[in-house]
Amino acid sequence: MAGLIPRQFIDDLLARTDIVELINSRVTLKKAGKNYQACCPFHTEKSPSFSVSPDKQFYHCFGCGEHGNAISFLMEYDRLEFVDAIEELASLNGMEVERDEKQHTPEQQRKYAQAQQQKQDDYQIMEQISRFYQQQLRVAQDKDVAINYLKGRGLSGEIAKRFGIGYISDNWDGMMNAFANNGQNSRQLVDLGMAIDGDKGRPYDRFRGRIMFPIRDKRGRVIGFGGRVLGDGTPKYLNSPETRIYHKGQELYGLFEAKQANKNLTRLVVVEGYMDVVALAQHGVDYAVASLGTSTTPEQLQTLFRTVTEVICCYDGDRAGREAAWRAMDNALPLIRDGISLKFVFLPDGEDPDSLIRQQGQQTFEQILDNAQPLSRFLLENLIAKIDMTSLEGRAALADSFQPYVNKMPDSVLKESLINELANSFGTGGDHLAKQMTQSSAQANKTKNVRKTTRATPVRLAIALLLEKPQLVSCLPNASVLAHLDMPGMALFNELLAICASNPHINSGQIIELFRERQEGKQLAKLLIWEHQIDSGNAEDVFLDSIEKLLNTLVEQRTEVLLQKARLNQLTPEEKRELQTLLNEQN
Repeated sequence: MAGLIPRQFIDDLLARTDIVELINSRVTLKKAGKNYQACCPFHTEKSPSFSVSPDKQFYHCFGCGEHGNAISFLMEYDRLEFVDAIEELASLNGMEVERDEKQHTPEQQRKYAQAQQQKQDDYQIMEQISRFYQQQLRVAQDKDVAINYLKGRGLSGEIAKRFGIGYISDNWDGMMNAFANNGQNSRQLVDLGMAIDGDKGRPYDRFRGRIMFPIRDKRGRVIGFGGRVLGDGTPKYLNSPETRIYHKGQELYGLFEAKQANKNLTRLVVVEGYMDVVALAQHGVDYAVASLGTSTTPEQLQTLFRTVTEVICCYDGDRAGREAAWRAMDNALPLIRDGISLKFVFLPDGEDPDSLIRQQGQQTFEQILDNAQPLSRFLLENLIAKIDMTSLEGRAALADSFQPYVNKMPDSVLKESLINELANSFGTGGDHLAKQMTQSSAQANKTKNVRKTTRATPVRLAIALLLEKPQLVSCLPNASVLAHLDMPGMALFNELLAICASNPHINSGQIIELFRERQEGKQLAKLLIWEHQIDSGNAEDVFLDSIEKLLNTLVEQRTEVLLQKARLNQLTPEEKRELQTLLNEQN
């Protein structure tokens, strides 16, 4: 079993990585002085506040506060676990991840290896089950029922293969008989949502008598399933429950397949079911995804907006469909920024994307998508429909109901257009209303984005400068004397001095990585992004000045200790001479 990743390997990996190059491969950066900037990929904004420092090998958004090094960026942007981010970064640098079994206790090694092996086993068995279901579609005794159903829905063998569609007969233990070789395997299958604990202690298949749709994550790994019943059973669609590898609110069915089919995706259409996604792909619309039985969540919307610039939600035109659209819009408002759009399509009664595209074809369906209702129109029409616009009271109520939604939106052209469009509905007084709403929204955003300022102290300033330029440690003749200084932050500062002294070429990103799992890491990150206004050319002088102030504090502390002992007549001869020297130096 593999051991933990050595700290030295992580340091080397960060040293080889250019954070500007890494981030620019996902977010277009522009030079801004000595740094690079862009609109933040982690929240929506009108003006760029996301800054990347090649010197520090660190990024920071002055709007939402997101920050970190290359590893942190991959974890946040690609939604990877720490080890997965290391592996991804190593792959980009052409490196093999090293493992170290010597620097940790046997118990630590065992737990770590066990957790890693568990993940590998989970993904492996889910992939095997997916292949088993696909095989059953070819060999099960009642396979014709499933095949005829798929053919009746107009699906070809090629599409079934592309999406890994399978089948499981209506037996209690068809899958369990194939994979539950022992008690440990049975427990794993229950944990992964593939089986349910029975009354007599023997688990049985969760999915029975169903067409099976494997759900893949962004890496193409099978993490769950959706099953469509054949016949009159209920529920019509059965989904995997939440498990240690499957979190439905963060995943989108069909996204992996859409990205495989389209190297340059610009549009994604969100539909309600697995069959809708597959049927649309069958007829040439191979950029559909489904939200896995939930309202489209903020996490799913964030994934969509990171992938494409145009997202179209395609729902039934009934009350449930419009309520789902409203929830999606409400979740999307804080994420909307210039350059991306969210639109809505509502299908006629009795129709779904599957039936509509089979009847009218790809061209007609895509024309419907092209004429989708923009978010702004959807929001305004729904709010206006609830009030009487012919009365002054009704128009005032509209403004009141509209304001909370505007406040959720970051500054953008869309936001300004929405306010102006609403104001135009009022006629006389509309200009005043627009100004009032803009000011109210600005105040709300200001309240949300208030940033605490960092109070300058010699310790904080010294730490901040050392983080920016770790080589400053070399200008200190003897840093060990500061180890005796008792004041807040000195323990951390002394630890940093030791780290920088023993690693002459260390950079800011590597230092922050050393404190990833520690509370001090948050403090260091704040100091690294602190706008202390110290010019780079003056950094050494200010750093030494801060050290001098700390040494003066040390002298004052020592003097006070000796004076206290003198008052009690407890000074030794050596201490008397030391006190006299200290007092002379201060005069």
